[in-house]
Amino acid sequence: MNLAILAAILAWALAGCAGEKPEVPGSSIRKESHRTGSAEPPRFSGRRAYQFLLAQTDLGPRNPNSPGHQQCLSYLESTLRLSADEVRLQRFTQPGYDGEVLRLTNIIASFRPERRDRILLCAHWDTRPRAEHDPDSTRRGDPILGANDGASGVAVLLELASLMRQSPPPVGVDIVLFDGEDYGREGDHAMYLLGSRFFAARRPPDYVPRYGLLLDMVGDAELEILQEQTSLEYAPGAVEKVWNTAAALGIRQFVRAPGGEILDDHIPLNESGIPTVNIIDFNYPDVSHRYWHTQMDTPDKCSPESLEAVGRVITHTIYSERE
Repeated sequence: MNLAILAAILAWALAGCAGEKPEVPGSSIRKESHRTGSAEPPRFSGRRAYQFLLAQTDLGPRNPNSPGHQQCLSYLESTLRLSADEVRLQRFTQPGYDGEVLRLTNIIASFRPERRDRILLCAHWDTRPRAEHDPDSTRRGDPILGANDGASGVAVLLELASLMRQSPPPVGVDIVLFDGEDYGREGDHAMYLLGSRFFAARRPPDYVPRYGLLLDMVGDAELEILQEQTSLEYAPGAVEKVWNTAAALGIRQFVRAPGGEILDDHIPLNESGIPTVNIIDFNYPDVSHRYWHTQMDTPDKCSPESLEAVGRVITHTIYSERE
């Protein structure tokens, strides 16, 4: 990536809302490195990824403006700074419900930022502020813990970040953790995907990754990942690449069959010109029993084996790239 492009991305990442002064604690860290990329994929550990999941859920719910949200932001930033060449915070505010002002932050971690050819990996790190599908009506107004819906995708990317520090990927990689994905009330689509909408609207025109991979709800102990419809429409080549990789590895949790169309962070990315695949098991744990948006979305419903299955596929997909 040339200096002009890098400068544009830095300016974009640090920009806040119109008229709002960007809040950047300290300066962006860049670890100078002259490492060369390795085409040999490192070994992804589901056990370590599960520990990253527990580190998030130990903080409690991470819905915007909550104590757990602020604590998790600090944890994610400090953890990624141990691995990435650059870490930047993209802060912004958003009007919420009942006069609330949401203080939101996308976390952007870059590996090999000098490379023009790049892959985008993303997940949302916030959790839902209400559990409207909980069977106990008295708990539907409480925020959820979000072990699968939030923490699982982040956990896979944190483990992958640690691997990329030790074994740099053959192309540039950007990990983006989106905030405010799950804030909206049911049916109010404009109040979902807040972080990814902000990111997509402000990306530089010359920042065009080869493709993006979105990880959402990938820790289900009964994991089954179908091919999401919007992903097939906008990013068929990337879908084929991911599922071919899974087949070559013998990972049966990736099922080569069409799934549903899901409102998720891949939509703003696809609409902005970044072909992005949504890797998600929406039937959590299956079509007849649902932990989604309930108080039952807890770590015991997730497994290191599922995280490792997804992590291995993503790792091999990234390391199969060539300049």
